[in-house]
Amino acid sequence: MPTPVSQRVKKRRDVLRAAGLRPVQIWVPDTRRPGFETECRRQAALVAQADRADVGLNGFIDAALIDMDGWD
Repeated sequence: MPTPVSQRVKKRRDVLRAAGLRPVQIWVPDTRRPGFETECRRQAALVAQADRADVGLNGFIDAALIDMDGWD
């Protein structure tokens, strides 16, 4: 006779807890929601506009990348 799903889930969670883990619930945007793509495009356009206006941004990013050389 197969083990009920709730018992299998409990067993798995007990093993994970014993390994020092804990459950965490994460809420993320619903990419299927109407208007999601439009909002992404709107925000991306705002970021691109801000990037074009910040003349020192590329130099800052380049310096940060150089600083990371040798990191593993």
